Amino acid sequence: LVGSDEELQQKLAEAILQEKRDFKISIHIATSLPLPSERDHLRPRIDLIVFMIDIKSKYSLKNVEASLAHVDATFFLGKVYFLVTGVGRVNCCSIETNAVCKLGEAYCSPVLFCELELEGVRVATAQRLLRMLQICAGLVPGFSALSFSLLMRNSADD
Repeated sequence: LVGSDEELQQKLAEAILQEKRDFKISIHIATSLPLPSERDHLRPRIDLIVFMIDIKSKYSLKNVEASLAHVDATFFLGKVYFLVTGVGRVNCCSIETNAVCKLGEAYCSPVLFCELELEGVRVATAQRLLRMLQICAGLVPGFSALSFSLLMRNSADD
């Protein structure tokens, strides 16, 4: 989980870890990329990167945009998602949703909108991300990260 709101990242990570699953999961919370290289040999395989953008913070968007340059191009084949938070407070927006959608289009990555402050939405988002992670990790037979990503993009375009 990459984003500037560590408290919200932590809450989402806890919600993900509380979900029932039959596989091991490690969640790394980072404010930006690249990750420090001195721990590369200890870092588990990365199957999914979720960039969290706070709709109320232009800094949040700039931070994500700067971090994108450090992501290997192969991750944009279904293993990168943009999670836009704070959408329940439209009157406090500092970022236009259109700008985030264009970012998703530019990087061929789905954009999810949610309000993580609400526990029910946070739990539903955690469940959705956990399912995406299963697919990205290759744990769902017959589904690849790329095919799932394309399916999500097509449904968002409708």
